[in-house]
Amino acid sequence: MSRWTGLCGAALATTVFLAPVIATAATLTVTLDGVANGKAMPGQYAFCVLAQQGHVTLGSDKNPKVSWSGAPKSTRSFAVIVVDPDVPSVPTDVNKEGKTIAKTLKRANFYHWVLVDIPATVSAIDESADSDKVTPHGKPPGPAGLGLRGINDYTKWFAGDDAMKGDYGGYDGPCPPWNDTIVHHYHFKVYALDVPSLKLSGNFDGPQALKAMKGHTLAKGESVGTYVLNPALMKTGAAK
Repeated sequence: MSRWTGLCGAALATTVFLAPVIATAATLTVTLDGVANGKAMPGQYAFCVLAQQGHVTLGSDKNPKVSWSGAPKSTRSFAVIVVDPDVPSVPTDVNKEGKTIAKTLKRANFYHWVLVDIPATVSAIDESADSDKVTPHGKPPGPAGLGLRGINDYTKWFAGDDAMKGDYGGYDGPCPPWNDTIVHHYHFKVYALDVPSLKLSGNFDGPQALKAMKGHTLAKGESVGTYVLNPALMKTGAAK
């Protein structure tokens, strides 16, 4: 073995030996009652449903039952975040007659549920426990029986609507544009955390909750439901 081969081999061995071990979060098993992973959500869990006249009307807006398992024994609390990453980044043509929203349009996140400081003894949130109807002007954020509610993005969406504007805490379900050309995906994410509280207060939102979780996530998992309000997509079976 040459001198250079020996030096390179020693250097490689040292590099491998000293390489940091990157910790990865364990996986939680998350299930939604009545919603198979990747399949359509029933209208009872939606903020909007198809209307007999016009395009859409308000739905039942019940939160689905969310269950999880597989949390580490060191878990001190849980958080539930629900996000739709398929929302049009430009709202100009949303729900406009004679317009459609192109598949190629850049998409953005829309947070539908932000709930943190869920006790470590909890492994499920029952149907309708956080929402059982549409509440104009929103449900109050802050301490609730299930944990600590943040605000969802209907707070921003309705900011200019006098009939609906307010702080929307807790769960509010899907209401994708009826003229969108893609299926929307709703990611129900559950996080097991190593702290009993994230020490959040006020009208914190989804990104702020996720930022507070950094360095505290022991395990995470998700289940995905889909939803559309475009009749053309329903006819093709894309919503199933």
